[in-house]
Amino acid sequence: MDLSSDKISSYKNEILHLKEAMPQMAEAYHQFTGVCFQGGELDEMTKQLIALGIGLFANNELCTYYHMEEARSKGATDAQIMEAVAVASAASAGHALAQGIMRVQPNLQ
Repeated sequence: MDLSSDKISSYKNEILHLKEAMPQMAEAYHQFTGVCFQGGELDEMTKQLIALGIGLFANNELCTYYHMEEARSKGATDAQIMEAVAVASAASAGHALAQGIMRVQPNLQ
């Protein structure tokens, strides 16, 4: 078992404990995310690739591993996964640049 599988397994185990402690909240979250990740105007694979990019941007290691594996399970190729990584990189860089030119640059003049 690799590191990503270990972390995903640990997460799933902790979700079971959450269900014991807060069953209504855990079920509501499960229902909400289940509906969000169903195919609709966007297919399930695309939704997982979006979530992967958000996980990367948020520096959320567990979400990165989880959504990478979910994207794979929905048919994403390695090339598609890495393209999602590249898009997340571009969006992240754009975020930093936008903040810099809107917050920092005006204060230098």
